[in-house]
Amino acid sequence: MNESKPRCLRCLLSEIDPDKYYSTVIEYINSIDTEHKVNEEIYKSRLEICRLCDMLSDGMCILCGCFVEVRAIKKIGNCPHIPHKW
Repeated sequence: MNESKPRCLRCLLSEIDPDKYYSTVIEYINSIDTEHKVNEEIYKSRLEICRLCDMLSDGMCILCGCFVEVRAIKKIGNCPHIPHKW
């Protein structure tokens, strides 16, 4: 029997165990339907562009506040920088 605490869908980051931040983001990415995701090559390319951007801070985009790993995986995602970097 799995007695782990269920994931809170409406918690603030301050209410989540810091060690769980990354795993929560990864769980969300994994829950997105494949048809709504870009392929691995595009995903890695987008992340590399974000990695080199001055607007990246602690895995988040300073311009829009998103987790870049989430935005980068989505087909409908785009860079909020003007002009868009991807």
